[in-house]
Amino acid sequence: MSCTLNSTNKSVSEKKKIIFDTDMGPDYDDVGAIAILHALADSTECEILATLSCNGHPSVAPTIETFNRYFNRSDIPIGIPENPIVNTIPSNHWNDSVIAKFQPDLKGKLDYPVAAKLYREVLSSQPDNSVTIVTVGFATNLYELLRTEGDEYSPLSGKELVDKKVKKWVAMAGAFPEGKEFNVMMDPKASVYTFSHWPKPILFSGFEIGNSILTGKRVAEMDSSHNPVAWTYKYNLATYAETPAENRMSWDLTAVLCAVRDPERYFYVCGPGKFIVDDDGYSHWNADTNAGHYFLVHKYPYGKIADILEELMMHEPIKRFTR
Repeated sequence: MSCTLNSTNKSVSEKKKIIFDTDMGPDYDDVGAIAILHALADSTECEILATLSCNGHPSVAPTIETFNRYFNRSDIPIGIPENPIVNTIPSNHWNDSVIAKFQPDLKGKLDYPVAAKLYREVLSSQPDNSVTIVTVGFATNLYELLRTEGDEYSPLSGKELVDKKVKKWVAMAGAFPEGKEFNVMMDPKASVYTFSHWPKPILFSGFEIGNSILTGKRVAEMDSSHNPVAWTYKYNLATYAETPAENRMSWDLTAVLCAVRDPERYFYVCGPGKFIVDDDGYSHWNADTNAGHYFLVHKYPYGKIADILEELMMHEPIKRFTR
Protein backbone atom coordinates (compact mmCIF):
# COMPACT_ATOMS: atom_id res chain seq x y z
CA MET A 1 0.00 0.00 0.00
CA SER A 2 1.14 3.54 -0.68
CA CYS A 3 -0.10 7.05 -0.03
CA THR A 4 0.52 9.34 -2.96
CA LEU A 5 1.05 13.07 -3.36
CA ASN A 6 -0.52 15.22 -6.02
CA SER A 7 1.63 15.92 -9.06
CA THR A 8 1.67 19.56 -10.11
CA ASN A 9 2.26 18.44 -13.70
CA LYS A 10 -1.13 16.76 -14.08
CA SER A 11 -3.26 18.13 -16.90
CA VAL A 12 -6.73 19.52 -16.34
CA SER A 13 -9.23 16.67 -16.23
CA GLU A 14 -12.02 16.33 -18.75
CA LYS A 15 -15.58 17.03 -17.65
CA LYS A 16 -16.67 14.22 -15.34
CA LYS A 17 -19.90 12.34 -15.93
CA ILE A 18 -21.50 11.91 -12.50
CA ILE A 19 -24.33 9.84 -11.07
CA PHE A 20 -25.15 10.97 -7.53
CA ASP A 21 -26.74 8.46 -5.13
CA THR A 22 -27.86 9.82 -1.74
CA ASP A 23 -29.94 8.99 1.32
CA MET A 24 -30.78 12.72 1.71
CA GLY A 25 -32.55 12.56 5.03
CA PRO A 26 -31.13 10.83 8.09
CA ASP A 27 -28.62 13.73 8.11
CA TYR A 28 -28.36 16.98 6.18
CA ASP A 29 -24.77 17.12 4.94
CA ASP A 30 -26.25 15.60 1.76
CA VAL A 31 -27.55 19.11 1.06
CA GLY A 32 -24.02 20.51 1.10
CA ALA A 33 -22.99 17.64 -1.15
CA ILE A 34 -25.66 18.26 -3.78
CA ALA A 35 -24.96 22.00 -3.66
CA ILE A 36 -21.28 21.36 -4.34
CA LEU A 37 -22.17 18.99 -7.16
CA HIS A 38 -24.30 21.65 -8.86
CA ALA A 39 -21.62 24.29 -8.30
CA LEU A 40 -19.06 22.07 -10.03
CA ALA A 41 -21.53 21.43 -12.85
CA ASP A 42 -22.03 25.18 -13.25
CA SER A 43 -18.25 25.58 -13.53
CA THR A 44 -18.36 22.93 -16.32
CA GLU A 45 -16.24 20.50 -14.31
CA CYS A 46 -18.91 17.81 -14.43
CA GLU A 47 -22.17 16.74 -16.00
CA ILE A 48 -24.86 15.38 -13.67
CA LEU A 49 -26.44 12.38 -15.38
CA ALA A 50 -28.84 11.34 -12.62
CA THR A 51 -29.60 11.89 -8.92
CA LEU A 52 -30.84 8.84 -7.05
CA SER A 53 -32.33 8.19 -3.64
CA CYS A 54 -31.26 5.08 -1.72
CA ASN A 55 -33.71 6.05 1.05
CA GLY A 56 -37.28 4.84 0.61
CA HIS A 57 -38.98 7.62 2.57
CA PRO A 58 -41.49 9.31 0.22
CA SER A 59 -40.17 12.82 0.89
CA VAL A 60 -36.57 12.10 -0.09
CA ALA A 61 -36.88 12.04 -3.89
CA PRO A 62 -38.94 15.28 -3.86
CA THR A 63 -36.25 16.81 -1.65
CA ILE A 64 -33.62 15.94 -4.26
CA GLU A 65 -35.85 17.40 -6.96
CA THR A 66 -36.26 20.59 -4.91
CA PHE A 67 -32.51 21.19 -5.03
CA ASN A 68 -32.20 20.20 -8.68
CA ARG A 69 -34.88 22.74 -9.52
CA TYR A 70 -33.19 25.46 -7.47
CA PHE A 71 -30.03 24.98 -9.50
CA ASN A 72 -32.08 25.11 -12.72
CA ARG A 73 -31.64 21.42 -13.56
CA SER A 74 -35.19 20.16 -13.29
CA ASP A 75 -34.49 17.77 -16.16
CA ILE A 76 -32.09 15.58 -14.18
CA PRO A 77 -33.73 12.14 -13.75
CA ILE A 78 -34.35 10.92 -10.20
CA GLY A 79 -34.73 7.30 -9.13
CA ILE A 80 -35.88 5.52 -5.97
CA PRO A 81 -34.96 2.10 -4.55
CA GLU A 82 -37.15 -0.85 -5.46
CA ASN A 83 -36.66 -2.57 -2.10
CA PRO A 84 -35.53 0.09 0.39
CA ILE A 85 -34.06 -0.96 3.70
CA VAL A 86 -34.05 2.56 5.13
CA ASN A 87 -37.26 4.63 5.07
CA THR A 88 -36.62 7.48 7.46
CA ILE A 89 -36.06 11.22 7.83
CA PRO A 90 -35.09 13.17 10.98
CA SER A 91 -37.56 14.05 13.70
CA ASN A 92 -37.30 17.77 12.84
CA HIS A 93 -38.77 16.98 9.37
CA TRP A 94 -36.47 19.28 7.48
CA ASN A 95 -37.18 17.40 4.25
CA ASP A 96 -40.92 18.03 4.36
CA SER A 97 -40.31 21.61 5.43
CA VAL A 98 -37.90 22.53 2.63
CA ILE A 99 -40.29 21.02 0.05
CA ALA A 100 -43.27 22.94 1.48
CA LYS A 101 -41.36 26.21 1.52
CA PHE A 102 -39.62 26.07 -1.87
CA GLN A 103 -41.42 23.55 -4.11
CA PRO A 104 -44.85 22.82 -2.57
CA ASP A 105 -46.12 21.20 -5.78
CA LEU A 106 -43.70 18.31 -5.12
CA LYS A 107 -45.34 17.39 -1.82
CA GLY A 108 -46.54 13.81 -2.09
CA LYS A 109 -44.96 13.18 -5.50
CA LEU A 110 -44.30 9.45 -5.84
CA ASP A 111 -43.96 8.75 -9.57
CA TYR A 112 -40.21 8.26 -9.80
CA PRO A 113 -38.56 5.38 -11.71
CA VAL A 114 -36.83 2.49 -9.97
CA ALA A 115 -33.19 3.40 -9.38
CA ALA A 116 -31.66 0.19 -10.74
CA LYS A 117 -33.64 0.62 -13.97
CA LEU A 118 -32.58 4.26 -14.23
CA TYR A 119 -28.97 3.27 -13.65
CA ARG A 120 -29.23 0.84 -16.57
CA GLU A 121 -30.83 3.40 -18.86
CA VAL A 122 -28.26 6.10 -18.08
CA LEU A 123 -25.18 3.87 -18.11
CA SER A 124 -26.09 2.18 -21.38
CA SER A 125 -26.21 5.56 -23.14
CA GLN A 126 -22.73 6.67 -22.04
CA PRO A 127 -19.29 5.99 -23.55
CA ASP A 128 -17.35 3.05 -22.18
CA ASN A 129 -15.37 3.62 -18.97
CA SER A 130 -16.70 7.16 -18.59
CA VAL A 131 -19.08 7.40 -15.62
CA THR A 132 -18.17 8.16 -12.01
CA ILE A 133 -20.74 7.07 -9.45
CA VAL A 134 -20.65 8.89 -6.13
CA THR A 135 -22.64 7.47 -3.23
CA VAL A 136 -23.25 9.35 0.00
CA GLY A 137 -25.68 6.83 1.42
CA PHE A 138 -26.31 3.10 1.38
CA ALA A 139 -25.31 0.56 -1.28
CA THR A 140 -28.96 -0.42 -1.77
CA ASN A 141 -29.34 0.83 -5.34
CA LEU A 142 -25.98 -0.50 -6.51
CA TYR A 143 -26.78 -3.87 -4.98
CA GLU A 144 -29.99 -3.97 -6.99
CA LEU A 145 -28.17 -2.78 -10.12
CA LEU A 146 -25.50 -5.49 -9.94
CA ARG A 147 -28.18 -8.18 -9.74
CA THR A 148 -30.16 -7.02 -12.79
CA GLU A 149 -30.32 -8.95 -16.04
CA GLY A 150 -30.35 -7.71 -19.62
CA ASP A 151 -33.28 -5.50 -20.64
CA GLU A 152 -34.42 -3.07 -23.31
CA TYR A 153 -31.45 -0.79 -22.55
CA SER A 154 -28.67 -3.36 -22.72
CA PRO A 155 -28.29 -7.12 -23.07
CA LEU A 156 -25.57 -7.00 -20.40
CA SER A 157 -26.10 -8.01 -16.79
CA GLY A 158 -25.81 -5.30 -14.17
CA LYS A 159 -22.27 -6.27 -13.27
CA GLU A 160 -21.25 -6.44 -16.93
CA LEU A 161 -22.79 -3.03 -17.59
CA VAL A 162 -20.92 -1.50 -14.67
CA ASP A 163 -17.68 -3.07 -15.84
CA LYS A 164 -18.16 -1.61 -19.30
CA LYS A 165 -19.46 1.89 -18.55
CA VAL A 166 -18.25 2.92 -15.09
CA LYS A 167 -14.83 4.44 -14.56
CA LYS A 168 -14.87 4.47 -10.75
CA TRP A 169 -17.06 4.60 -7.70
CA VAL A 170 -16.45 7.18 -4.96
CA ALA A 171 -18.17 6.21 -1.72
CA MET A 172 -18.68 8.03 1.54
CA ALA A 173 -18.49 4.79 3.47
CA GLY A 174 -16.49 2.95 6.08
CA ALA A 175 -13.97 3.89 8.74
CA PHE A 176 -10.28 3.28 8.22
CA PRO A 177 -8.54 1.07 9.09
CA GLU A 178 -11.67 -0.40 10.73
CA GLY A 179 -14.97 0.48 12.30
CA LYS A 180 -18.75 0.51 12.05
CA GLU A 181 -20.01 3.34 9.88
CA PHE A 182 -23.64 4.37 9.26
CA ASN A 183 -23.80 4.08 5.46
CA VAL A 184 -22.30 0.59 5.55
CA MET A 185 -24.14 -0.85 8.52
CA MET A 186 -27.66 0.37 7.68
CA ASP A 187 -27.94 -2.03 4.73
CA PRO A 188 -25.26 -4.60 5.58
CA LYS A 189 -26.47 -7.19 3.08
CA ALA A 190 -26.10 -4.72 0.23
CA SER A 191 -22.73 -3.55 1.57
CA VAL A 192 -21.27 -7.05 1.87
CA TYR A 193 -22.36 -8.03 -1.63
CA THR A 194 -21.71 -4.79 -3.49
CA PHE A 195 -18.26 -3.96 -2.18
CA SER A 196 -17.08 -7.52 -2.80
CA HIS A 197 -18.59 -7.86 -6.32
CA TRP A 198 -17.95 -4.38 -7.73
CA PRO A 199 -15.74 -4.79 -10.82
CA LYS A 200 -14.19 -1.29 -11.03
CA PRO A 201 -12.01 0.85 -8.70
CA ILE A 202 -13.53 2.30 -5.53
CA LEU A 203 -12.30 5.37 -3.65
CA PHE A 204 -13.53 5.70 -0.06
CA SER A 205 -13.99 8.88 1.90
CA GLY A 206 -14.24 7.37 5.35
CA PHE A 207 -16.03 8.59 8.45
CA GLU A 208 -12.83 10.07 9.86
CA ILE A 209 -12.41 12.40 6.87
CA GLY A 210 -15.63 14.41 6.94
CA ASN A 211 -15.98 14.06 10.70
CA SER A 212 -13.11 16.51 11.22
CA ILE A 213 -14.11 19.05 8.55
CA LEU A 214 -16.83 21.41 9.79
CA THR A 215 -18.98 23.50 7.46
CA GLY A 216 -22.32 25.25 7.29
CA LYS A 217 -22.07 28.43 9.38
CA ARG A 218 -21.29 30.73 6.46
CA VAL A 219 -23.96 29.10 4.33
CA ALA A 220 -26.58 29.48 7.08
CA GLU A 221 -25.76 33.19 7.32
CA MET A 222 -26.74 33.76 3.67
CA ASP A 223 -30.17 35.10 2.70
CA SER A 224 -32.34 32.00 3.02
CA SER A 225 -35.58 33.45 1.71
CA HIS A 226 -34.99 32.06 -1.80
CA ASN A 227 -32.09 29.68 -1.16
CA PRO A 228 -33.05 26.18 0.05
CA VAL A 229 -29.41 25.29 0.76
CA ALA A 230 -29.01 28.24 3.15
CA TRP A 231 -32.44 27.62 4.66
CA THR A 232 -31.76 23.93 5.30
CA TYR A 233 -28.46 24.61 7.05
CA LYS A 234 -29.91 27.47 9.10
CA TYR A 235 -32.88 25.35 10.17
CA ASN A 236 -30.88 22.20 10.93
CA LEU A 237 -28.04 23.87 12.78
CA ALA A 238 -30.71 25.22 15.13
CA THR A 239 -33.00 22.18 15.42
CA TYR A 240 -31.34 18.94 14.27
CA ALA A 241 -29.77 18.18 17.67
CA GLU A 242 -30.83 19.03 21.19
CA THR A 243 -28.14 21.70 21.33
CA PRO A 244 -27.84 24.18 18.43
CA ALA A 245 -24.58 23.95 16.49
CA GLU A 246 -22.45 26.40 14.53
CA ASN A 247 -21.35 23.88 11.90
CA ARG A 248 -21.96 20.33 10.73
CA MET A 249 -19.57 17.55 9.78
CA SER A 250 -18.81 17.26 6.06
CA TRP A 251 -18.88 13.52 5.35
CA ASP A 252 -20.78 13.63 2.06
CA LEU A 253 -19.21 16.83 0.79
CA THR A 254 -15.71 15.37 0.64
CA ALA A 255 -16.90 12.44 -1.46
CA VAL A 256 -18.43 14.73 -4.09
CA LEU A 257 -15.37 16.97 -4.19
CA CYS A 258 -13.12 13.97 -4.79
CA ALA A 259 -15.45 12.43 -7.35
CA VAL A 260 -15.23 15.48 -9.58
CA ARG A 261 -11.80 16.92 -8.84
CA ASP A 262 -8.47 15.15 -8.43
CA PRO A 263 -8.59 13.91 -4.82
CA GLU A 264 -4.83 14.30 -4.45
CA ARG A 265 -5.28 18.08 -4.57
CA TYR A 266 -6.85 17.80 -1.12
CA PHE A 267 -5.93 14.46 0.48
CA TYR A 268 -3.45 11.62 0.38
CA VAL A 269 -4.87 8.63 -1.48
CA CYS A 270 -3.84 5.31 0.06
CA GLY A 271 -4.01 1.92 -1.60
CA PRO A 272 -4.59 -0.30 -3.33
CA GLY A 273 -6.07 -2.71 -0.83
CA LYS A 274 -9.38 -4.35 -0.07
CA PHE A 275 -12.37 -3.01 1.85
CA ILE A 276 -14.06 -5.88 3.67
CA VAL A 277 -17.51 -5.76 5.27
CA ASP A 278 -18.70 -8.30 7.84
CA ASP A 279 -22.31 -9.45 7.99
CA ASP A 280 -23.09 -7.02 10.83
CA GLY A 281 -21.76 -4.03 8.84
CA TYR A 282 -18.41 -3.78 10.59
CA SER A 283 -15.70 -2.99 8.03
CA HIS A 284 -11.94 -3.31 7.96
CA TRP A 285 -9.11 -2.65 5.55
CA ASN A 286 -6.89 -5.39 4.14
CA ALA A 287 -3.68 -3.75 2.91
CA ASP A 288 -2.25 -7.04 1.61
CA THR A 289 -4.85 -7.69 -1.10
CA ASN A 290 -5.24 -5.57 -4.23
CA ALA A 291 -8.96 -5.28 -4.97
CA GLY A 292 -8.65 -1.87 -6.60
CA HIS A 293 -9.85 -0.11 -3.46
CA TYR A 294 -8.38 3.16 -2.12
CA PHE A 295 -9.12 5.53 0.75
CA LEU A 296 -8.48 9.17 1.66
CA VAL A 297 -6.17 10.35 4.44
CA HIS A 298 -5.95 13.92 5.70
CA LYS A 299 -3.21 16.03 4.17
CA TYR A 300 -4.09 19.60 5.16
CA PRO A 301 -5.47 21.32 8.26
CA TYR A 302 -9.19 20.72 8.48
CA GLY A 303 -10.05 24.41 8.11
CA LYS A 304 -8.34 24.64 4.73
CA ILE A 305 -10.60 21.98 3.24
CA ALA A 306 -13.64 23.39 5.04
CA ASP A 307 -13.07 26.77 3.37
CA ILE A 308 -12.88 25.13 -0.08
CA LEU A 309 -16.07 23.18 0.52
CA GLU A 310 -17.97 26.12 1.95
CA GLU A 311 -17.09 28.40 -0.96
CA LEU A 312 -18.64 25.81 -3.27
CA MET A 313 -21.68 25.39 -1.01
CA MET A 314 -22.31 29.13 -1.20
CA HIS A 315 -22.53 29.06 -4.99
CA GLU A 316 -25.78 30.44 -6.32
CA PRO A 317 -27.38 29.03 -9.47
CA ILE A 318 -26.71 30.42 -12.90
CA LYS A 319 -29.59 31.26 -15.20
CA ARG A 320 -30.24 29.07 -18.20
CA PHE A 321 -32.14 30.29 -21.20
CA THR A 322 -34.03 28.07 -23.61
CA ARG A 323 -35.14 29.06 -27.06
